[in-house]
Amino acid sequence: MCNSDLRDLVLAGIHWELTDVPLVMAAAARAATVQNDAPSHQPARTQTSIVPPIAPQQSISVETATAMAARPADMDALCRMISEFNHPLRAGVTNVVLPHVAPRPNGLVVVTDIPSGDDDASGRLLSGAAGELLDKMLAAIGMSRDTVSIVPLLFWRTPGGRTPTDGELELARPFVNRIFEMLKPRFILTLGTLAAMRVANATLPRAHGATVALENGVTAMPIYHPNYLMLKPAAKRDAWTALQTVQNLLNSADK
Repeated sequence: MCNSDLRDLVLAGIHWELTDVPLVMAAAARAATVQNDAPSHQPARTQTSIVPPIAPQQSISVETATAMAARPADMDALCRMISEFNHPLRAGVTNVVLPHVAPRPNGLVVVTDIPSGDDDASGRLLSGAAGELLDKMLAAIGMSRDTVSIVPLLFWRTPGGRTPTDGELELARPFVNRIFEMLKPRFILTLGTLAAMRVANATLPRAHGATVALENGVTAMPIYHPNYLMLKPAAKRDAWTALQTVQNLLNSADK
């Protein structure tokens, strides 16, 4: 663009600045020019940055999280430690959503992915419509939250409910593992794709309703998440078959 074109733009009321100098250097140069041209009786202004400095985020290692998760001797102490744990997700607007521990456990532990918006607001896992459907699913096989514990892969909702990163999951995993050690489940039911992969190393829909032997000797079964079942009601038939299998396996273990 030539100088005459630029003059035409200025006359038209449009102000353009074209420079190869970085903006910070250009701003400093303009400030120096104004200072030199200013009358001597006016004090020079100190240029301030409009961008506040960003403090580096302090990271916590998985080793540190593992050492912290090993300290509590009971579930109450472990939940307090989770509430105080400085996970990176706590820097957002999320609240801690602690595991649900059944008052009369029957050996079944349900593992879900991350807290939903309803969970984040209420502090209760699998609340809202998804929680209502889960309660109906459990009631269909003679169970309830009084007998079934629920554990999330993360205790903090990700911004916008996005898929958590591997680092975010790995930093919370020592606490999840410690919860398993305390609950001593006989059977783990995973809900959704993320929980199936992280707990049972299985994929949906291929592994839906299939039993998987974990390294600790516990049997797991991946099924669809209630949110998926609400979107795909036809899949409820497969979920019902899987729940009946869970019921039969727990009943047979009691005999």
